[in-house]
Amino acid sequence: MNEIQFLTWVRSTGLNIALGLFVLGMLWRLIEIYSLGRKQDMAPARSAAGASGWHTIFRRSLPPQGMMKSSPISYIGGYIFHVGLFVVVFFLAQHIKLVDSLLGISWPNLPAQVIDTVAVVTLAAMVLILADRINKPVKRFLSTFGDYLAWLLTFLPVLTGYLAVKHMVLPYTTMLALHILSVELLLVALPFTKLIHVFTLIGSRWYNGDISGKRGVPV
Repeated sequence: MNEIQFLTWVRSTGLNIALGLFVLGMLWRLIEIYSLGRKQDMAPARSAAGASGWHTIFRRSLPPQGMMKSSPISYIGGYIFHVGLFVVVFFLAQHIKLVDSLLGISWPNLPAQVIDTVAVVTLAAMVLILADRINKPVKRFLSTFGDYLAWLLTFLPVLTGYLAVKHMVLPYTTMLALHILSVELLLVALPFTKLIHVFTLIGSRWYNGDISGKRGVPV
């Protein structure tokens, strides 16, 4: 299989397989999660300032008091990485054109120079986060294979996309195919790894906050 055939495969058969597994996997996981149900709360409802699902969503999006100082790389690097990933995914011109071709929806893109800078900063933040996880004994002890796999599956699409745009390391056709393949691997793994938090984060925070809020406990 030459590079053209490889690119053709990942853009057609490979993409169809990845999307199929992603959709089926997400349906299965979401049904699994929401079919657990919710036990009837027999305790009388209480109220307290700041105790609700919406307050919890906001509060859990901010670092706990003192943690920014004690673990700056985790929080600052985490914010930079997530915001940077969002910008690269949704504001790169090529990505917008892809969405437009599939769904007929488009929006303004950011200049290529801005995206390039954001991509480099995002990659640097992810490397620092990984180094911090490895170098801190407690974090290293608590980390599992799934944590490192999630990091790798997120890192590779950004890296290969940047290298493809810059025509670095490998011929453009090959690097583009590797970029698409890395995205497909991310899609396949997303429902079955910790990456599923992309779809469950807001709901789970609201749920925990709502339950605790009815007991008058802000979380």
